[in-house]
Amino acid sequence: MTADALPPRTVRSAPDRLLAVLAAFDHAHPALCLTDISRRAGLALTTTHRLVGALTAWGALERDAEGRYHVGLRLWEVASLAPRGLALRQVALPYMEDLYEATHENVQLAVRDGGDVVYIEWLSGRSAVGVHIRVGARWPLHATGVGLALLAHSGQPFQEAYCEGPLAAFTPYTVTDPARLRRELAEVRRSGVAVSSRQITGDALSVAAPVHGPNGGVTAAVSIVVPHATAQVPVLVPAVRLAARGISRALGWQPEAR
Repeated sequence: MTADALPPRTVRSAPDRLLAVLAAFDHAHPALCLTDISRRAGLALTTTHRLVGALTAWGALERDAEGRYHVGLRLWEVASLAPRGLALRQVALPYMEDLYEATHENVQLAVRDGGDVVYIEWLSGRSAVGVHIRVGARWPLHATGVGLALLAHSGQPFQEAYCEGPLAAFTPYTVTDPARLRRELAEVRRSGVAVSSRQITGDALSVAAPVHGPNGGVTAAVSIVVPHATAQVPVLVPAVRLAARGISRALGWQPEAR
């Protein structure tokens, strides 16, 4: 069995098998033939053929002229109903565009999913700063500005468990010391913004601010990513705060009620 295949013994029920077929697709594997799906899902070829046929008939998968399968538009239609997905993106986009027009730098919107940050919108800036981001991409919370903003406003038990867990390093500047991470999270809560410098790539700096939902809780984070060498953090902070506040108000947040 190849390294990217799921062991067959982990797939049991019919829903498990269907999900395994869908999970075979990712950003590195957007188009797969039937044999590839079978291998990556850890399923027998006959089972894969049956499930892929059902998913294709429903619209979850589409087959191109070369016989390869892609994720279908039906899944996009379903995903658009997620309140933390397309709906949030539609509310936030005007404020993100304002932030982009003011800076012409990379602007990002993200939500938390477990110990990861998931990017749901991204406006590409003019600078050549290294940004390893695309819609749907994931990074650990501690290594990004939006991740720090989200982690700092998550529940205290979750924060403690995260800080004590393994903290992956991507550059020499990635924060991997639990005590230092706790101090950074406290500063994020105090200042209302998170600054992440060269933690994913050695040339990028991000400034992020939390986005509040109608109940006052933090539901997302917005950030701007600029070249580290020319970053003017005191100038960026008010702009990012303003964007986050605008999105929060559009979502129904009332600061007076906090």
